[in-house]
Amino acid sequence: MRDRFLLDDGVVFLNHGSFGACPEPVFREYQRWQRELERNPVDVLYRRLPGLLEDVRAELGSFVGADPEGIVLLPNATAGVNVAARSLELGPRDEVLSTDHEYGAMTFVWQDACARAGARWTERTVAVPCTSREAIVDAVWGGVTGQTRLLFLSHITSPTAIRFPVEELCRRAHEAGIVTVVDGAHGPGQLDLDLEAIGCDLYAGNCHKWLCAPKGCGFLWARPELRERLRPHVVSWGAHAERFAERHGWQGTSDPAAFLALPAAIAFHREELAPARAACHKLHEEFRPQLGTPLTPPGEEWFGQMAAVELPPCDARELRRRLWEEHTIEAVADEWNGRPLLRVSVQAYNTRDDLQRLAEALAGRV
Repeated sequence: MRDRFLLDDGVVFLNHGSFGACPEPVFREYQRWQRELERNPVDVLYRRLPGLLEDVRAELGSFVGADPEGIVLLPNATAGVNVAARSLELGPRDEVLSTDHEYGAMTFVWQDACARAGARWTERTVAVPCTSREAIVDAVWGGVTGQTRLLFLSHITSPTAIRFPVEELCRRAHEAGIVTVVDGAHGPGQLDLDLEAIGCDLYAGNCHKWLCAPKGCGFLWARPELRERLRPHVVSWGAHAERFAERHGWQGTSDPAAFLALPAAIAFHREELAPARAACHKLHEEFRPQLGTPLTPPGEEWFGQMAAVELPPCDARELRRRLWEEHTIEAVADEWNGRPLLRVSVQAYNTRDDLQRLAEALAGRV
């Protein structure tokens, strides 16, 4: 699969989780739309784009198990979480409940929203190594109080690469009248999604990561009950439209090519990437004990194509620098809660030799 991507030769690329990598056929479709736009910008943007994006939302909705009328195409999951944080009104003494495994930028989003409203941001500790999914549910739900108005969780956590049991937590939250927002940055393409079945109120996803669409392609999905409360990412010509998708659709002049190439990314994923997911997971199962201390038990219910391990005491960021500068290995080593972690992503273009090279570099043998 390596020759299907545009990655530089010689780079051991084990960091698909940060920004993804676009396959050559999908990138070619992306560039085709860019050329189409420049040949007649008015025709594409003014006449054709609304219908084209309707088709894209329909294709995406089928792929993630969601009503396309509730899908808004956005540059990334960060934009989707910002829409949620700016739209769901909080009051003084209200609480937003989350965990210490969330992506730092999203923590900033909710801390800002809470600061503006006089609300409280609460992070629950989820201990690692994890022992059971019930323990995660108990750790998170133990933070619910009478003031909890919103629960924010990652579907797959960024620093620790753990698949959280969002279905059970969303079920409990729904029964308690708590709004749920799921950060699905790593979900599309790595998991078989059925957003309706998850039971969350809002789901913000990236398509440029594991779905391998071009950069600048993400979405926000909202349940019908929440759609009227959401303010557009950019207030523009659709602001007074009756349909939810139209209110959020036009965000000013921008390049829509990444969105228009999304059906090609979905097709490529179905045909070539999805069949390789089990093999990618198997490589993790083989090499995790060689790389460090696993954070979860084995099994796809815990992690997919991205996994993290705890390293022996070290300067994690210095290790990341050395892996790149001395071994041309791209992987994430960073400190989380005072602990050095290594996060490794395995995509269809990776081989057993890539993981072996990383293991040898960590052991000082190369």
